Amino acid sequence: MRAFTLRRPTLGLLTYLSLFALYIALFLNLAFWQQAYRLLPVHSLHSALVYLSMPVVLFCALLIILTLTSFVRLHRLAVSLFVLLSAAAQYFIVNFSIVIDRGMIDNILDTTPAESFALLSSRLVLTLLTSGVLMVVIAWWVKIRYPTTRMRGALVRIITLTLSMLAILLVALLFYKDYASLFRNNKQLVKSLNPSNSLVASWSWYIHNRLDNLPLVKIGEDAQQDRKMQGGRKNLTIVIVGETSRAANFSLGDYPRETNPRLKQDGVIYYPQTTSCGTATAVSVPCMFSGMPRQHYDAQLAHHQEGLLDVLQRAGIKVLWNENDGGCKGACTRVPTQDMTKRKLPGQCIDGECYDEVLFDDLEKDIDHLQGDGVIVLHTIGSHGPTYWHRYPPQFRQFTPTCDTNEIQGCSQQQLVNTYDNTILYVDYIVDKAIKLLQTKQDKFTTSLVYLSDHGESLGENGVYLHGLPWSIAPQEQTHIPMLIWLSEDYQKRYGIDKTCLQKNAATLPYSQDNLFHTLLGITGVNTQVYQRNEDILMPCRGAD
Repeated sequence: MRAFTLRRPTLGLLTYLSLFALYIALFLNLAFWQQAYRLLPVHSLHSALVYLSMPVVLFCALLIILTLTSFVRLHRLAVSLFVLLSAAAQYFIVNFSIVIDRGMIDNILDTTPAESFALLSSRLVLTLLTSGVLMVVIAWWVKIRYPTTRMRGALVRIITLTLSMLAILLVALLFYKDYASLFRNNKQLVKSLNPSNSLVASWSWYIHNRLDNLPLVKIGEDAQQDRKMQGGRKNLTIVIVGETSRAANFSLGDYPRETNPRLKQDGVIYYPQTTSCGTATAVSVPCMFSGMPRQHYDAQLAHHQEGLLDVLQRAGIKVLWNENDGGCKGACTRVPTQDMTKRKLPGQCIDGECYDEVLFDDLEKDIDHLQGDGVIVLHTIGSHGPTYWHRYPPQFRQFTPTCDTNEIQGCSQQQLVNTYDNTILYVDYIVDKAIKLLQTKQDKFTTSLVYLSDHGESLGENGVYLHGLPWSIAPQEQTHIPMLIWLSEDYQKRYGIDKTCLQKNAATLPYSQDNLFHTLLGITGVNTQVYQRNEDILMPCRGAD
């Protein structure tokens, strides 16, 4: 008997390119076709023709690109790249309703190994293996029959290019107004189109960041601490930067479930109408420390410009940044920083991630060693998903049943909310612990604390999960954040703060991360031209000097 051998199939070059262009256009753009159908409902023959013309245009565009790469024998590589990018993008668009843009590339590059592993699931692996890796293997396994002569090959390619461009031109002549209206009114739709979304976003990221090595731009060079802050007892402020905690689930803001039992007893001033600068850490953290308002925030400038912590340090205040969330995104580049995850404390850190209580390791010693005024920033991992159940120790599993998996789409809404609310309970514990620590140091320091989250989170509302959507289209769950201020009795008395006034303003006025820069300068008594009194939350409630 002859041994069974699997023969490699042979396809002509044009057939090979057409089949993979068709596969990408139809099967790796299902998310795009679903979104386009919702935005352009097929209720007439004309709208049906418009909708059906879209796959034709995409197929022809892909065929043009692949045909051009075949002139230099790079078509297998191009097919492989397009398939892998499209398969991965489609999985996350379908399952988490993300948008592939420059901001998402920032998120991907800023993601820590632990956060990347948190996204791994059997569904992800299976999807990428079947729709991506398997098709790439086939793309390299199949034999390609090339035209017999270079002249014939060039002619076949030129005819293919010509027919494809004519097809696109015909669709444009027939349906240009429909296409223009659809994409002009739904600008985010094109960001679901594979693989162009990934390629355009990557190029945009490169263009945006290519000038990162520009000279450092200094701000607040005139910064000096007010004399009234320098006499007598030293001042100490803790700033807690939250992660992925949304205001909707804070009981301080009238959420019906008690998620802030400790802070409720601490006398904090809570700001229920606070919005973020961005919907991802890579935007919000550098933005809130930059001094630039959200409407005029320039990420490229922020990368090579000083920020809030530089100004505080220049004024003579000791600054320390304790990190537990994979990096400060440039906000702490020039101040002393401690990566707490590297301590790998038993019972606190597992697989490269730590509970936020790790931020307090040796913190009391750091405070005791302060010789002057100090500002300490604690950057928490907070409520970062999708592995929400990893964000809190077992004793904080109060709301059950929980969603103890990273495949959160498979959990019920109640399970997901229960797990997320447990993270907020732990946030409540962490912030309260910081307040309690400050209270024990009031014999040496006049103390204060500010907490605000970097952005919110979607928990399946309208099929959207996690965060990172462009701010302009992001749901309120991703942009509405919790913020609170705690001032010791000594601080209120010493600096003439009317707490009743603060509470009234907090209940009635809107605030944002734009206020952090100027409020912290005000809390620490730093005078500088970059300080804006009208953006300082405390200023309207200060007594006469």
